[in-house]
Amino acid sequence: MTHAYAVGHISIKDEEKWGEYCSHIPATLAPWGGELVFRGKLAAVFSGEHKHTDTVVLRFASIEALKAWHDSAEYQSLVPLRQVAAEVDLLSYEA
Repeated sequence: MTHAYAVGHISIKDEEKWGEYCSHIPATLAPWGGELVFRGKLAAVFSGEHKHTDTVVLRFASIEALKAWHDSAEYQSLVPLRQVAAEVDLLSYEA
């Protein structure tokens, strides 16, 4: 079964605002069947370069569901808070 994943590479700028942003994310995922796979801090870079300290992975049943979540009014309303709270590179993958 193919899934779609949103992978965020994150450098937190404001812990309090980041916590506020993260607290709102689960409600935005539910309508699209999204789920948090993991959120973690970087332990080591074994090869190459990586500028971020944190990573988050979200799973969806399809790329369409992932895109619908990302483009939803609920999620987009949080983007300004995210931009203040952290530098985020957000990518999508199918697997």
